[in-house]
Amino acid sequence: MNVPPKNPSETNREYAFRVISENIISLDIEPGSMIGEQEIATVLGLSRTPVHEALLELSKSKIVDILPQKGCLVSMIDSDLIREARFLRITVETALVEDACELATEADLQELEENLQLQEFYLNKDPLKLMPLDNNFHKIIYRICNKMQCHYMVSLMSMHFDRVRNLSLHSVKDLKIVSDHRAIYNAIKEKDPVAARAAFQKHMARFELDWNIICQEYKQYISDGSK
Repeated sequence: MNVPPKNPSETNREYAFRVISENIISLDIEPGSMIGEQEIATVLGLSRTPVHEALLELSKSKIVDILPQKGCLVSMIDSDLIREARFLRITVETALVEDACELATEADLQELEENLQLQEFYLNKDPLKLMPLDNNFHKIIYRICNKMQCHYMVSLMSMHFDRVRNLSLHSVKDLKIVSDHRAIYNAIKEKDPVAARAAFQKHMARFELDWNIICQEYKQYISDGSK
């Protein structure tokens, strides 16, 4: 398990939640594996209470299943949960990219541009570094629209989808992530909500191809009903 340092502003529960969720999304904690509260608490240097609270929060999105007296079972990759997460993201973020065309300031555009430049830098050098930049690109748009509570709720459900996004960085040879983000950015900069909607929905539609590739290469992580 990868254990990053605790941020000064984080509570113990927030730290436990972040570390567990990041390790599940990266598959450092593999689908179908068991994890225990005491084991995680020891690794993180925490008491069991914040770890227990973090796992309870994660169980709400069905990314883990709490088994009394046994521990927590990390869910297999399930196409139904992925598609539900995608539906939520598409519904919320289509509206957000349209609103951002009206609300984005020059400072907001500069922040998006700097993020994109980093994405373009890492695309061919180290694609695995794209995931946090991708997440932050979308998070900036939530912040532009003053919808950070929505961001938290969507992020919780999106962990199912995020595992597939992470696997696509390993499997998909012709990544379109950065060019898609550039198209979304250009539409926001030009204050064109129709183009922003079209660019975002094209971005999300790439899942079907990625999913077919991942089902072939990572069969061991996919639930039987999803293959």
